[in-house]
Amino acid sequence: MDLRDIINSIYPISEKSMDRLLSCSLELGLPKGHRLLEAGKIESDIFFIKRGIVRAYVSHEGKDITFWIGKEGATIMSLKSYVKNEAGYETIELMEDSLLYCLKRSDLYRLFEEDIDIANWGRKLAELEFLRAEEKLIPLLFTTASERYRVLLERTPDLLQRIPLECLASYLGITPVSLSRIRAKLK
Repeated sequence: MDLRDIINSIYPISEKSMDRLLSCSLELGLPKGHRLLEAGKIESDIFFIKRGIVRAYVSHEGKDITFWIGKEGATIMSLKSYVKNEAGYETIELMEDSLLYCLKRSDLYRLFEEDIDIANWGRKLAELEFLRAEEKLIPLLFTTASERYRVLLERTPDLLQRIPLECLASYLGITPVSLSRIRAKLK
């Protein structure tokens, strides 16, 4: 997915502002298994996925708990690092060979001060990231594992081929055994 399309899908901006943002971007090719962000470290830059898939996870009691999966067009960031310049709690790992766009926080902050269009884009990006977190949290509280799996099948069926089942189970808030039972019932 082209960075211009990703930016405009968040909030459309003028061509002049777009050119300013694009001039600050860097395209990175990174291999499957690369850890883009490490828990306990500061990573305040923002990444967008051109091609590939990633997962964000935390380690707890010897287990990796996947809480977010992103694919083409998604934004990758440690909100804690970006907002507070403090070490993040998550690790973000590439699940496929990936192409990413990177925007440095220092460049973005400068552009936010210089260009109201880009500042509004940044505000909209933050709003969408908060909404994304809310949309993930609330279903975990009020829906069954089977319902969450059905939603995943409806919205992102390609994840079944692109992400290991243990990561998907963790993302759904269930064990791999429970995921296997749910999948068997739906066949």
